[in-house]
Amino acid sequence: MKKYAIDFSHSTIGFSVRHMMVSRIHGTFESYSATLAVTDIEDMLDAQISFSIAVASISTKNFDRDVHLVSQNFFDADLYPKITFISTKVEKIKDKLFALHGDLTIKDITNPVVFNTTYTGNVINSWGQEVHGFHAETQIDRRAFKLVYNTLLETGGVLISDEIDINIELEINPI
Repeated sequence: MKKYAIDFSHSTIGFSVRHMMVSRIHGTFESYSATLAVTDIEDMLDAQISFSIAVASISTKNFDRDVHLVSQNFFDADLYPKITFISTKVEKIKDKLFALHGDLTIKDITNPVVFNTTYTGNVINSWGQEVHGFHAETQIDRRAFKLVYNTLLETGGVLISDEIDINIELEINPI
């Protein structure tokens, strides 16, 4: 199997959630590590992928909100400092489109998830290095991971939706 490293300056682990049911708040995790190994990067069927994300690296571009998210009210980063993902299976849907199955762990609660994953191509960069791109997305119900903080609004509805969209953009290079 060939191993790959993430180009962190050209990759993003992001999320979005509906706020007050009228807009979306977007955020990223700025610190993470990953292992990626696969025989054929374009086929992906035997891919072994794992991620470890530092919860305290969350950024929504609002300091007070970020502090709240890492507090005991939400992620409780002091007690649960990492979010992890370990792949369990890859299914080819069609050319360059895959279903990446795996176990997502947040607050020591593990649930299966499926990322709709697209191989976006490869190039040789200006330094002669092989570069491959991927886009992956899924939606989780935050309550399944005991992320239950919320506030009822006077106008009806809630402050934060239960559904969280996760979007990942990766550029990787062979090691």
